[in-house]
Amino acid sequence: MIKSRRVALLEGILAGFLFSTAAIFIRLLPEMNVLLIVFWRLIIACATLAVIILILRKTLRTNFAWRNFKDFSILGILLSSHFILFVLAVRNTSLLNATVLVNTTPIFSMFISTFIYSTKPSKPALAGMILSFIGAGVITMGDIRSGVGGNIMGDLAAILAAIAEGFYLNYGRVRRRRLPLLSTMFGIYFAAVITVVGGIVVTRSSFDSIENLGLLLPLVGLGILPTAAAHTLFFSSLSNLKSYETATMALLEPLGATLFGVVIFSEVPLPIFIVGSILVLVGLFVVASGD
Repeated sequence: MIKSRRVALLEGILAGFLFSTAAIFIRLLPEMNVLLIVFWRLIIACATLAVIILILRKTLRTNFAWRNFKDFSILGILLSSHFILFVLAVRNTSLLNATVLVNTTPIFSMFISTFIYSTKPSKPALAGMILSFIGAGVITMGDIRSGVGGNIMGDLAAILAAIAEGFYLNYGRVRRRRLPLLSTMFGIYFAAVITVVGGIVVTRSSFDSIENLGLLLPLVGLGILPTAAAHTLFFSSLSNLKSYETATMALLEPLGATLFGVVIFSEVPLPIFIVGSILVLVGLFVVASGD
């Protein structure tokens, strides 16, 4: 049991590191439609998992998909919503704000697990939750005072993305223990693709092919590293971690993304954002170690 938990923690940590590349790849696609970014991200993730399943000689059974159709649909809708909102966040606020606020997921996950699944958090976990909300408030106030247009919209999108992921992790935790990992993730990604296609049809977005080959590399990177690899490891860690513990392992994302942002985009965060980020990250660490 101890060994299994350690493996789950390692999966979550590796996922958190790989998540930090997502915002960078998205920033390299500034002119691309939000829904199309998510569509190609999921298509590439599906293709990657399909190749892995074939190499490992696993099977994708139709009856397995139909038997778990409801679960795949719900998880696919939640995951695609998270992806869409996160792209909007990266487009409308700084890398630091987007990745810190999206990682308030443990807080929302704790609320969901408490009120829906009756999982009672410890007092330290509650203290961490309060500290993280204070930090999120500091970041939001910094946006208001900075006067940079669009930041509040980006911050709100990041928080909504965190809420969607909170529901995704809580609903997925129960299913993870009884379903095979690779086939399940392929089903979730495929359901998410269908959801995004529905959004593209409703919004009448163009399905133009990728004419600029310069977009291909960041799209492939986005589909493989923070999606096929990271989200699969993330979901896998639910087998031995609570939903908000798994979410807390993604704390490496804002740190890594901010470092990448400084090096690649020269996006140096303001002091007030750093203060708010430290409060959020410390609070989330307390949440993870609270039980």
